[in-house]
Amino acid sequence: MNTTSLTLVGFGPDGWGKLLVTAAGLTLLAALCSFAIGGLLGTAGAAMKLSSAPILRWIGTFYTTILRGIPEILVVYLFYFGGSLALTHLMHLTGFPGFFSLPSFVIGVVAIGLVSGAYQTEAYRSAYLRLDRGQIEAGKACGMSRTVLLRRIIAPQALRFALPALGNIWQSVLKETALLSIIGLVELLRQSTIASDATRQPLLFYGAAALLYLLMGQLTGIGIRSVEKRLGRCRER
Repeated sequence: MNTTSLTLVGFGPDGWGKLLVTAAGLTLLAALCSFAIGGLLGTAGAAMKLSSAPILRWIGTFYTTILRGIPEILVVYLFYFGGSLALTHLMHLTGFPGFFSLPSFVIGVVAIGLVSGAYQTEAYRSAYLRLDRGQIEAGKACGMSRTVLLRRIIAPQALRFALPALGNIWQSVLKETALLSIIGLVELLRQSTIASDATRQPLLFYGAAALLYLLMGQLTGIGIRSVEKRLGRCRER
């Protein structure tokens, strides 16, 4: 890498370093929000698929089948264009003419969160099925309410069993945020494209983006593995 390249990716007046780091932060924020939404949907989806009510099981199965079967980029497009049309129609009904659309960040986070939730549903469901039924029955015999049973027995152990799968899902979510560049969000990939177009140095900036994605993935992966080891030690004790 020559001096010119270092200047372009640096933090000086002619460098794009600050913009790339800012875009990386937005990428990480989008991934965290999407993963959090997916966690809520995944918990609800797992509860439905484990329910004794056939209609709830059907809803949970329908959700995971559809969202895991459609390409993520298509889900983003459907929410981007479908959400804008729905919002515009709603605003017209209330007397506001023109075209309306939701922010790209909101649309992208919701779309990726829905996909993430479908995968997290299976992770939580599989984790629950691995639980020792004897402990659950013992808790019920001791008079534990459903809330106490969930908080003290089910949730801690289910989380430990689900964590390896959740770690993989998180890495996928982090990479899927690159899809949000197609709807105008200036995240890491979009900012790299802008920089490469302005400087005619695509290899330099896409390479820098790859390193930043790798860095974010590795650092968050270390955190997930640390939590996994801590939960494992808690079980041994």
